[in-house]
Amino acid sequence: MRLGAIPVFLLFMAAAPQASATVATLGLSTQTFSLTGIGANASGQGQSKMTWGTCVFDGTNTNCTLSGTFTGFGGGGNYSFVITYPGNGAFPLNAITNPGSDLFTAQATNNFSLTITLVENNGPTVSFYSFANFNFLFSGPTCTGVATCSVGQVGLTPNATITGPITGSFDPTPVISPSGVITAGNYGAFQAIAPATWIEIYGVNLATNLDSTRQQTWAGADFNGNQAPSKLGGTSVTVGGKPAFVDFVSPGQVNAQVPYDTIAGTAKLVVQSNNVPSPAVNFLVAATGPGVFTPPQSSHVLALNLADGTTNAPQTPAHPGQYVTAYLTGQGLVDPPVTAGGVGPSSPPFPTPVAPVQVKIGGTLAVVQFAGLAPGFVNGLLQMNVLIPDVAPGELSFDVSVGGVAAATTIISVAK
Repeated sequence: MRLGAIPVFLLFMAAAPQASATVATLGLSTQTFSLTGIGANASGQGQSKMTWGTCVFDGTNTNCTLSGTFTGFGGGGNYSFVITYPGNGAFPLNAITNPGSDLFTAQATNNFSLTITLVENNGPTVSFYSFANFNFLFSGPTCTGVATCSVGQVGLTPNATITGPITGSFDPTPVISPSGVITAGNYGAFQAIAPATWIEIYGVNLATNLDSTRQQTWAGADFNGNQAPSKLGGTSVTVGGKPAFVDFVSPGQVNAQVPYDTIAGTAKLVVQSNNVPSPAVNFLVAATGPGVFTPPQSSHVLALNLADGTTNAPQTPAHPGQYVTAYLTGQGLVDPPVTAGGVGPSSPPFPTPVAPVQVKIGGTLAVVQFAGLAPGFVNGLLQMNVLIPDVAPGELSFDVSVGGVAAATTIISVAK
């Protein structure tokens, strides 16, 4: 979780949490958890200030901890939930509850991050950075200022308190968000995905055991010769039961490449983190699904003017009769066949798409002098060398299709 995110989680004191294969059952905490009522808001909901655990200011940040033992995950062991926030002010969460309810929602009042660490007795130490799927139960709480000892009553009553150790559960299962599998954002962010396409996967608990940056991008040491890694930071991805190639992991996002031999239709995708698999999700596999590379927050194609090596832009346009190079994913199968995750050849022959590639600039058909896998890159990135036709100057449409399937329209700068 990035510092500054505003998370939401639910806590219960009315019923025991439901069990599942990967739930860690949290034993009695060694630090207490408290709610102090600050009264009802305009809608009649109760509001409480929250505090928890042992808080220590290190001169820069305050670290507040709840800890105890757990069973039901790995070899069992000890857990700690640590909220970290800048400075040494008030605890950065409030609680909201409905009248008469024992269910409440924690809401952020300031920037903070949460680390959930499970230290197994006979296994690894696993850290999570997420508010996913955990429940608290008060155990023998003490209430003051209210006749009825309940979350709802405390929230509705200023200065009433409910304090005590907690028990509960935490489910570290990776979970992929609904519609959380898309093509790479800079290539269109589509939900129909072709073989060998780079994808982004969104969810919670997708990666664990990361360093302080809470993310990891592949590096040269992660490659096996010219083969990209299929596991990074303890996280792997399978598509139709076959390993995908993983180039970035974080708790909320994983980037991977769909295998080349993924068959058009519907495919199942699973993310596994710390040997715990997510529930499978289905996504649509298309024979081709082109997406042209554009910079973030831009509709201007990222193209190089081959005449002088500049990046195409209104200040540095291309001219009719000159070539530009642009990049694309989702071209589908290539000839000769290659495997996903391998680094493409740096000299001819270069694999080229089986489906025809067509480019129009300002509505005029352009000559595609070369369309093949980009030399020296991991297989799946298509390079196009395109001749600018005789068109009127301006910011013109750059339309690409592969096998008759159109990519989203982008813009290219052309001058006389």
